[in-house]
Amino acid sequence: MRIWPIATAAVSVVLLSAAVVGVDRASVGAEPASTDAGGAEREPVSVGVILNYLDDPFFVAIYEGLRAEAARLGVKATVRSVTSNAELTDQAAQLRKLVAEGHDCYVVNPITATNLVPALRGIRRPIVNVDSPVDPAAARRAGVRIRTYIGTDDLASGTLAGTHMAALLPDGGDLALVGGIADNVNSGVRLEGFERGIRGSRLRVVVRVNADYNRTKAQIAAERILRTHPSLDGIFAVSDSMVLGIADAIRGTGKIGEITVIGHDGNAEALNRIQEEGSISADVSQYPYVMGRMAIEACVAAARGAKLPARVDAPIALLTPDNVGRAITAFPQPVEQYSDPFRRLLRRQG
Repeated sequence: MRIWPIATAAVSVVLLSAAVVGVDRASVGAEPASTDAGGAEREPVSVGVILNYLDDPFFVAIYEGLRAEAARLGVKATVRSVTSNAELTDQAAQLRKLVAEGHDCYVVNPITATNLVPALRGIRRPIVNVDSPVDPAAARRAGVRIRTYIGTDDLASGTLAGTHMAALLPDGGDLALVGGIADNVNSGVRLEGFERGIRGSRLRVVVRVNADYNRTKAQIAAERILRTHPSLDGIFAVSDSMVLGIADAIRGTGKIGEITVIGHDGNAEALNRIQEEGSISADVSQYPYVMGRMAIEACVAAARGAKLPARVDAPIALLTPDNVGRAITAFPQPVEQYSDPFRRLLRRQG
């Protein structure tokens, strides 16, 4: 277990021992960041955050976005995470500890659609769901109200990847699909979108595997696939942690340039592979840093009484050798402008 207190006044990060079960609130205090309409100082909003494992650059980017926005808005935030995406029960236990501390708002980034639902039961403060969605039916049965969901439109991003794969392989060919955790919602929807994107083309999917969002597992899976399907034309993976393992496997077989590889996330290392090496052909970039910033904005707006939109789609972009240089320069922010309804709400609140 890891606890990341965000000391917003000094914008410092403290990594505490796994034995620590509480946080000294004085160490994460913030100066009041704003005043109300009458000119009186507002108390800082306190936010409890539970994230997926922070050994993955994607979730680190969410954390960095949270950290930046907490500093900007003077939010007191306590961040907890787990050490792997297999720790479903422990993630729920960390959320219960956050709830016991008492916060004005909670940001949740569950490992699966249901593993945090029992721990969310009974929370009356606003809940902001980021990236991996909480199952709506399970939440309703438990009496859990999610104020807003912030994440990627996975069907649209998967479709974008599939459409681009079809454009890169106009004569058709054999494909492999690499998913994440078997019951992860995002993974399944991205794969569904990808297949929608290649519909009507001459491409056919000849193998599907799950690699648990793990680079090493994806590399091993790709090496096996390349042995059993030596004439494979393309691979799509639903995350860059896995697409990097696939690129490692392709490099090892000397087939760089022979297999079209498309990833999903916008991981900095994956973008460098597109620009410098060519072992990855394209990447559908989502922007976890933006998700993190929006999550803090949403919590502040909700804590001040604003009604939040039920869903906000974070920006996505197709990155290819033609535009990846600009994306690297802008990283971790999007190249293009994007809509942020939470910032508009905060402006209205003054």
